[in-house]
Amino acid sequence: MIYKSGKELAAEINATHVPHGSFAFWWLGQLGYAIKLGQSVLYVDAYLSPNKSRRIEPLLSPEDMAGAFLVLGSHDHSDHIDRPIWAALAKNDANAVFVAPAPFAEGLRGELGIPAEKLIAAEEGGPIELSGTKITPIAAAHELLEYIDGRPAFLSYVIEGNGCRLFHAGDSCIYEGYVTKLKSFGRLDAAFLPINGRDAVRLRSGCIGNMTYQEAVDLAGTLNPRLTVPGHYEMFANNSCDPRLFGDYIEAKYPGLDYWIGDHGRLVLR
Repeated sequence: MIYKSGKELAAEINATHVPHGSFAFWWLGQLGYAIKLGQSVLYVDAYLSPNKSRRIEPLLSPEDMAGAFLVLGSHDHSDHIDRPIWAALAKNDANAVFVAPAPFAEGLRGELGIPAEKLIAAEEGGPIELSGTKITPIAAAHELLEYIDGRPAFLSYVIEGNGCRLFHAGDSCIYEGYVTKLKSFGRLDAAFLPINGRDAVRLRSGCIGNMTYQEAVDLAGTLNPRLTVPGHYEMFANNSCDPRLFGDYIEAKYPGLDYWIGDHGRLVLR
């Protein structure tokens, strides 16, 4: 269900007051979120281009996104780095800064016409700090860990700002050392995790998978974030999962661990 969209949603994002020590987010579909930390608005993996295969219509246009502080893409798939949206936003908003995995950054700059200083090449081990917000990239395993010229093709992001620490997994499975990396940051205020899973049928068709809902629950149980948000389960009919399975399992296995399952475009303030 879409709760708010378009100019109504954009107005709410701009108007929402987020006190220090709090964060706000709006689910935009798939694994895309608008996140607000203080006065800073970040868009992470925002997939907003029309597509006849979508089951959730785009919630925002590039014009609605005016005032974006940071636009992050976890990897170079169209539902995570939405090229038409990035190009339009770069043209319309001179202040927006984009972050993409290093192997793709140069190509995106040229293809989308984004000035070099406005598109940051993200690499594991290289924190990005801008106006009080810190982004730490971590290699992600989209089915498998993949490197291009020694640099991860898929990333997760730890986002710190306004007294909060958030984790956006991007498309990833759990691999040896992943949990250790995440635990090194201390307790997370929120973890945004994919739950659509993976199987041979999808992989053979070119649909690369992620952690299952059970694996996402166990990752949440291990990390113990203040809030866990499952995603990436509703956009495409052939790549979905029932989020109620996630909810039932987390309640059974880790009672008391807070999670959110809700509407697209609905404000969540914590």
